[in-house]
Amino acid sequence: MKYGVYFAYWENEWETDYEPYIEKVKELGFDILEVAALGLIHFSDDELNYLKNLAETADIQLTAGIGIPKEFDVSSEDPLVRKKGISFMKDLLEQCHKAGIDRIGGTIYSYWPADYSKLINKPEIRKNSIESIRELAEYAAPLNITLLAETLNRFEQFLLNDTLEAIDYVKEVGKSNVKVMLDTFHMNIEEDSIPDAIRLAGNYLGHLHIGEGNRKVPGKGSLDWSGIGQALQDINYSDYVVMEPFVKMGGQVGQDIKVWRDLSNNASEEQLDQELADSLKFVKRHFEE
Repeated sequence: MKYGVYFAYWENEWETDYEPYIEKVKELGFDILEVAALGLIHFSDDELNYLKNLAETADIQLTAGIGIPKEFDVSSEDPLVRKKGISFMKDLLEQCHKAGIDRIGGTIYSYWPADYSKLINKPEIRKNSIESIRELAEYAAPLNITLLAETLNRFEQFLLNDTLEAIDYVKEVGKSNVKVMLDTFHMNIEEDSIPDAIRLAGNYLGHLHIGEGNRKVPGKGSLDWSGIGQALQDINYSDYVVMEPFVKMGGQVGQDIKVWRDLSNNASEEQLDQELADSLKFVKRHFEE
């Protein structure tokens, strides 16, 4: 397995300069830096190429995550919104490719966060989503990009809430470059058993986000990391494991993730780095030994 971390552990805004974090994650012992795909949309070709070269020089793999904004909802019941969303995602896939990113995960199949002020026609939205993702998967294939459909908890999305829903969705899409993405934070809310859900995912699992149920780094909460590690071994998982903790208040990140109190105990950047490095050692002990 290769291990990574999401840049927003340190940041309050989705759009930022990712350059400092490439060297930082390398020094902390990680293999992967995950960035916000939306943050790449306005990068020039030169900026994307520069980012790619920095990552390659540091031997760091870049991955991307996204919660598609509602105006680009590829599952929308409005065909014009779907068309705009597919075009937007194709442009984003091109940007990812130029940056050397080989996978993009998250709410790629709908939008985030969900608007629950209106009635939801889930069967129709699911059908629209599958058609859109098939088209996007075909577009992504020659770019060597994998699309990762993430299960989210019921309070943030409605289309894919647990592993079984995600597996059925990916099966129906029927494209080899579309896989399931799981996240222990969301699974802690929706799954009867996180280890059993991982075993159920099996070969469909293409990416794993890890973090405690309180959104802190692994080891600072109550999840069963030994059981999670055993489940990964049981399915011979050898792909990417990316930490996605959110502990800082403020900015658009804090607003969107709903971090309403400082979970870091007012930690300095050096203290945040140390907690992350300690957590990586903790995770490796539970996942590899």
